[in-house]
Amino acid sequence: MMAARAALAWALWLLMPPVGVGGAGPPPIQDGDFTFLLPAGRKQCFYQSAPANASLETEYQVIGGAGLDVDFTLESPQGMLLVSESRKTDGVHMVEPTEAGDYKLCFDNSFSTISEKLVFFELIFDSLQDEEVEGWAEAVEPEEMLDVKMEDIKESIETMKTRLERSIQMLTLLRAFEARDRNLQEGNLERVNFWSAVNVAVLLLVAVVQVCTLKRFFQDKRPVPT
Repeated sequence: MMAARAALAWALWLLMPPVGVGGAGPPPIQDGDFTFLLPAGRKQCFYQSAPANASLETEYQVIGGAGLDVDFTLESPQGMLLVSESRKTDGVHMVEPTEAGDYKLCFDNSFSTISEKLVFFELIFDSLQDEEVEGWAEAVEPEEMLDVKMEDIKESIETMKTRLERSIQMLTLLRAFEARDRNLQEGNLERVNFWSAVNVAVLLLVAVVQVCTLKRFFQDKRPVPT
């Protein structure tokens, strides 16, 4: 029985692919966006890998929290400080050309002791879009194709892809603006409701005091004859 199990395990080990051989290298770097909650008095950093000689655009917005502001820094893979902003609501920054390595993005809310912040940021690699389109065109272009202008097709597809991806990015930013405006309106509504309730309570208290005061004025305080 033990020999049969050992033989089965040996066969399964031979059939398993070696670790690290099945993949075709690291996954391609893609655009991305992220929304996170930054606690009061805290600093949070993110690392984004970038290829060499690309174009990296980063956009961020504070969509929730008192003041709608945060400190932002961006460092290169070599540790050089590229961007440093203090108490900003939003910002757009471009790094071109990029260095190969991990860029460091930090959001700091240490100046706030009470309010947490809801932060949205987006990373866009513009130059990678062209490489993907060119790679696709080279893969599907047959050498024997006649009387077909592949360059025009490649240009049309590239233009359409760029415009569609830019539209998606703009819609994402508009959703972030909408979330920030909604948070502001909800905060204003809570304050209006609170102070309205306080005013109503004060008005009722004043009315009760006035009624009691008038009743005292009209009370007959003369002693009753015996």
